[in-house]
Amino acid sequence: MSNVDIIRGAYEAFAKGDVPAVLGVLDPNVAWTEADDFPYAGTYNGPDAVLNGVFMKLGSEWEAFSAVPDEFVADGDKVVSLGNYSGKYKATGKSFRTHFAHVWTLRNGKAVKFQQYTDTAKVQEALT
Repeated sequence: MSNVDIIRGAYEAFAKGDVPAVLGVLDPNVAWTEADDFPYAGTYNGPDAVLNGVFMKLGSEWEAFSAVPDEFVADGDKVVSLGNYSGKYKATGKSFRTHFAHVWTLRNGKAVKFQQYTDTAKVQEALT
């Protein structure tokens, strides 16, 4: 299985709500970094930190949050996914849609690093 196949599978699992499958792609020491000014900005170390600091909040604070990749670009141990986020923030009832770029670094079939890039101003508009 190629690195692109692994990451594509993670997005497919996320879309189905199969969080254990997404977490299964992550290395035990993964460094998962959410963009500055994103609601969950910061670096989360390990799958449990990603689960509690990102995924649980996405599930509880957003309605129909999605991350849909349109394109994958691979070079060695790096996979870049380009796509769109969308969702409705439950507290305000406001929706958003914006592009994202995710840079994944894989080692031995597991994601050891994740870096998010997105238009955080678009996301912040939904929060207020």
